[in-house]
Amino acid sequence: MTENDATPASGPAAVPASAQAPEPADGRSGFVTFVGRPNVGKSTLTNALVGEKVAITSDKPQTTRRAIRGILNRPAGQLVIVDTPGLHKPRTLLGQRLNDLVEQVLGDVDVIGFCVPATEKVGPGDRRIAESLGGYGRAKKVAIVTKTDAASRDQITERLIEVDQLREDWAAVIPLSALTRDQLDVLTDELLALMPKGPALYPDGVVTDESIEDRIAEIIREAALEGVRDELPHSIAVTIEDISERDTGSMTDIHANLIVERDSQKAIIIGHKGSRLRDVGARARAQIEPLVGTNVFLKLHVRVAKEWQRDPKQLGRLGF
Repeated sequence: MTENDATPASGPAAVPASAQAPEPADGRSGFVTFVGRPNVGKSTLTNALVGEKVAITSDKPQTTRRAIRGILNRPAGQLVIVDTPGLHKPRTLLGQRLNDLVEQVLGDVDVIGFCVPATEKVGPGDRRIAESLGGYGRAKKVAIVTKTDAASRDQITERLIEVDQLREDWAAVIPLSALTRDQLDVLTDELLALMPKGPALYPDGVVTDESIEDRIAEIIREAALEGVRDELPHSIAVTIEDISERDTGSMTDIHANLIVERDSQKAIIIGHKGSRLRDVGARARAQIEPLVGTNVFLKLHVRVAKEWQRDPKQLGRLGF
């Protein structure tokens, strides 16, 4: 069931010792992050490597807003994949804070994977990001040409040549498709080989350290991003008011807020007679129910927080 209500309104953290797993013999473990312009496939690649959806995806740039960790276990060791926002020229305080977050992550990881889509020529933004990687001397660098399933053989060859020329210190240059999983094992083996020897950082079976509240909020935001106008994605935030399981154990009640910056955006989210908000609720609920293991009653409120992307107090309340 979904009930919708529109009401107006004014380094990655250290892994706790208790979560650490036993050290495998001769195992390797460490942190890798993927960088690149927005919408080059970093979150899709993270999900494909982990084997489960831990980061939301969208065809809208700057979908990722937090450092989200996905955990990949192999007999040879463990990779902790830190999915970050795409580097971009910030136009708001939120944009600057997202760039700052990426800078922090880059300074902490063991390997940086630089992503360029096979379908697009290397441009000034790619060159600027590739050059900036020289400021992170402790991390090894791998170049990744993504989305090869959507590119011709000539495009892939051209992109590999362009990317290879961006830096002289690539540990590897790997073309792959996260969608078809082509070459994913090659990337996994290369990343593990570049990690330091050490114990696993998370127990076997853990795929992310994201809280259930954060995962649900991201699922709702992903559903809200689908089909909206170009100016709206950056203006959407989601907060969870309450999650409670009913006494029967077969139903979970979730109350969430969809936050936008203007009344006009609120109207877009709600849609004609609430039709669009109902669709958002239905899409989100379909993904939330397998996550929580029960049926879900989802109540969505749309609220306006004027210019929240530029307001430090409101950014703080929203967790940025």
